[in-house]
Amino acid sequence: MSQTDEITVDINEKINNDIQNDKNDFHNGKPITMIEVSPNEKYFVTYSQEDNSIVGWNVEDVEKEPEFCFDDIYDLKQMCVSDDKNLAYITNDYLLKILIYPKTEFKFNDKMIGFRYCTFNLKGELILLHKYYGDATIRTYSYSQTKSNWSCKKTYMIPNEYNDYIRLIYVSKYDKLYLFSNNSIYEIDLITEKSIRIWIIEQDVKKNRKFYEDIGDIKISSNEKFICTRFKNEIIIYSIELEIPVASFDINNDIQIRRLMKHPTLCSQLFPLLFPLFSDISDDKFLDSITKNYWKKCLEHLNQNDHFSEKFPNNIQATKKYALRVLDGNILKIDFEELITKINLLPKNSDMVNEDSFKTNEKANKMYDYLHILLLNSYMETIRKLFQKANQEFVTQEFGDNLVKWRINFNYYTNYRVIALQVCKRENVNNEWDLICLRYEKFKMDHDLKPLGIELFNESDIIILTNIGPLIYHFNEDAKSISLVYYYYIKIDIDTPAQFTVQKQNCAKEFSRNNLPLPNYTSFEFCDGWISDVIDNKESLLKYGVELLQFAIINHKFELVEEIYKKCISHFKKDFKNKMFFSIITSTMPLLNEYYPEYIERYSSDTTMIVDSSRYTIDYQDHDLHLFSFQHPQILVNLTKSVLWIRYNLLTKLLSELYYFKVVKYFSRHKIAKNTPMIIFMNPYIKFVNYPREYKWYKELLYKPQPSPFVKTINRDIYKTWNGEALVNFKWDTFGKYYYALIWIGYMAFLGCFTTAATIPQQYIDEGDRRRLLIASIVLGFIHLSFEIRQMIYDFNTWIHDFWNLFDVIAYVLPILTSIRWLHTNEMNLTPTNEMNIIPLLSFSCLFLDIKFLLFFRAIEYFGVYFAIIVSVGKQIISFLEYTSNDDPNNPWNVANSYQVFYENGTLNPNPYIIQPPSENTNMFIDFRSSLFAMYKSLTGDSSALSNWTYTNNPSLAILIVLFSLLVVVYLMNLFIGLLNSAIEKDNDRVSYLVQKAEIIAEIELFYLLPFQRRWYNWFPDVTYYFANVDKTREKIKEMINNREWNTDEFPELRKALVKKLNIKLTPYEKLQEKEN
Repeated sequence: MSQTDEITVDINEKINNDIQNDKNDFHNGKPITMIEVSPNEKYFVTYSQEDNSIVGWNVEDVEKEPEFCFDDIYDLKQMCVSDDKNLAYITNDYLLKILIYPKTEFKFNDKMIGFRYCTFNLKGELILLHKYYGDATIRTYSYSQTKSNWSCKKTYMIPNEYNDYIRLIYVSKYDKLYLFSNNSIYEIDLITEKSIRIWIIEQDVKKNRKFYEDIGDIKISSNEKFICTRFKNEIIIYSIELEIPVASFDINNDIQIRRLMKHPTLCSQLFPLLFPLFSDISDDKFLDSITKNYWKKCLEHLNQNDHFSEKFPNNIQATKKYALRVLDGNILKIDFEELITKINLLPKNSDMVNEDSFKTNEKANKMYDYLHILLLNSYMETIRKLFQKANQEFVTQEFGDNLVKWRINFNYYTNYRVIALQVCKRENVNNEWDLICLRYEKFKMDHDLKPLGIELFNESDIIILTNIGPLIYHFNEDAKSISLVYYYYIKIDIDTPAQFTVQKQNCAKEFSRNNLPLPNYTSFEFCDGWISDVIDNKESLLKYGVELLQFAIINHKFELVEEIYKKCISHFKKDFKNKMFFSIITSTMPLLNEYYPEYIERYSSDTTMIVDSSRYTIDYQDHDLHLFSFQHPQILVNLTKSVLWIRYNLLTKLLSELYYFKVVKYFSRHKIAKNTPMIIFMNPYIKFVNYPREYKWYKELLYKPQPSPFVKTINRDIYKTWNGEALVNFKWDTFGKYYYALIWIGYMAFLGCFTTAATIPQQYIDEGDRRRLLIASIVLGFIHLSFEIRQMIYDFNTWIHDFWNLFDVIAYVLPILTSIRWLHTNEMNLTPTNEMNIIPLLSFSCLFLDIKFLLFFRAIEYFGVYFAIIVSVGKQIISFLEYTSNDDPNNPWNVANSYQVFYENGTLNPNPYIIQPPSENTNMFIDFRSSLFAMYKSLTGDSSALSNWTYTNNPSLAILIVLFSLLVVVYLMNLFIGLLNSAIEKDNDRVSYLVQKAEIIAEIELFYLLPFQRRWYNWFPDVTYYFANVDKTREKIKEMINNREWNTDEFPELRKALVKKLNIKLTPYEKLQEKEN
């Protein structure tokens, strides 16, 4: 490491005061053992184990007197402080003590022991981790000033059976719980109950006891954007927005970290997060080099006061502005802003850069660019100022400092416009400018493209505001390239000053939020370079990929659709932690289903039976949980509504333990445990069930709710695999079956009221009771009808083409009208006319109500499979029942029986005839309805409909009868039987049943759940996993290989690992089939 890379910071009198031993005097000359900071970084407290005292300081005014002090603090193990100066600490005996400012010791109401961790959140609430007799609980307490007590607001429990595989790490001030489970580190939001996996450790921890013990050394630091995790010598930076790891570092490679610290944008964002991760490393080159100059000054000062020590400090707490480090029993306060300024002044081409290989540099450069994409929201204020200062007459010029310069030019051509960007650099102010890189941005447009303002954010980033929106470019000096990292199309009329001012203000509102708006359709349409940059940058693709894929699908850009699909699969293939790239495909499935449905079948085939790690996991369960879905980790149980039950449970815990050891364990010795091996798969339909986070409740509730991709995509190919079935099972078990039961019960109340009123004779029911039942029927009918009306308003075209929707309306409307008419007439049989009006209405109302009741059974698997077969077969043979026009010329008068008339003298009357008048049954073929019935009678053996014609005089009729019998009776009847058998075979795979069950769940989600319920993470998680029975999985894989459905093109290594894990011995024929697939 060169000497030029040392960080030197002048320690003025103020900083000198920060390290003077006055801090030490407040602990009676004893060294400081521990330091903690309040959630909003207002105060920090120091603890001296030798002095048994705690002193509190204002972070901004360290040089002043301490704010508060607590004495006689013994056996302290861990402590925390709130922004209200309240203090909580846990003793070595795992007892909790709370000190209320100024100096009041508060006695906790819950008489418990076994506290393991405590912290205050941003709201001033106290979060406690408690473990006693196996079960671990996480509780949130709120302090009431008026009642002077702490009340429990939320309670979560980790069941005892999970404790052997779980290590609690800590709880952050953002109400986030961090824990280790199943080879992974998870973050669980205690408010939304959303869990995300931030790190996968590719080792079998259960077999490596030493490795499992090292988990206690995990360090985590987080803010609103990133989670930084250190385990042993590795640091992982996880993006909260993208939900993927975006960078990794080796703490022993201080060159790699120092390169990051020299990045002008990343340094200020990540430095406060990375700094605390080195708190327990006593010999770290990076940390010691940063504080080296501080340390030298402090040693000199302490030596003068007989507090000299060569030992480096290792207790660190960081705020957004400062780092507080225990310095040999004292406090060293480091100003981040001043330190980062010194870091940015370090030379970029120092000796340490040359020590890395080109390959390492190239990888690091890409990593820095990936991180840079995630910090674009920090430019919001700059963009807003650009809109305020936007000028129609803005003239481009050179931008930069004495060493780096940007040149921007706008060029105009016939059918397109071009922005030319140049970056120049020189070694010193006396040298000539050298062109480093050049980029031409082409826009497919024929109207004016003019700059309205340009701002150089730093030497690497420039923001260009034009009349078609803002563009942000990033210059990578090591790669010598310029990339477009953000473009949002928004048209600003520059023709008239008044219009320009109004539109400028309207456009500024688009950027009034905290985050940059997502790129729109037109931005991709105008600029092909923007498309290329999004695809080539991993983080940009994950951030803007959904919008880009939607653009490609709508514009029928098949090559672009294929490229994005392959990119998403490729990113996951390279790193299984990149599973969120699947969300780009699943979020656009409604459009794929409409334009390119073959991609849904392809995706279902490519992603069946996969996991998001390099190893498959087999768990042994007490029950067969085949296709049972769950979220990772499945450990937290929300017991917030059961606080009283928890207290009761704690009181009876000892008795329960005694009962278990004496009774249950005795019988368990004689019981044969039945463990079923279950393999765990990841469901690749990521974010497929999620609803938009932003919504208007009145619009969702009254007019048109926003759908999820699951609701808009009903495709059979999804449910042909276990992934689709597991997804339906998860929704059904989570909320679907409960809401369906409530709907069914509500309908049964409607059915019961109307049927009771309509069928019970008058002598057995009071007229007043009947009227009340009819009124209840009307009310319940309108309630059910209102949900049908909402469906009609939501999508009338889809609703009208579903026969069952029309049937439902009849089942609701007919009883309502019948009840209203009955109440109006007040008598069922007042007159014969009235009887003819009411009785048929009652009959058909009861008929439709009963059929509707039977239709509810279609959600039950046993009945639903057969119902799906009946409906599917009916759809296939309905074409044979098409209406045909009747052009038969036979006149019924010509085929009617005739009689001759004789006079009394016996002579025959030659003219008059006594003719039997024909009836409607004389010739049944003049009407389509009666002709169908005539043919039915003929098929059953009754030929009376054809007996009015003589076959000898009508040979054509005889031929037609023969042909009809051969065609219909012999051929078509047998054909129908064959079609029925094939249709039953085809639909007996339960796919149709799963599709109709998915439709039922989609209807429940949109029209029965409340808007906020559709945003619950535990009901609509981003990622789910599911169990699969090992034996059934083996059979399924062999079946797929024989049917040539086992796809090994995309994930061959995972397929081989699965076959090996399940110990599947393939026959030579199956091996050949697998290779062909």
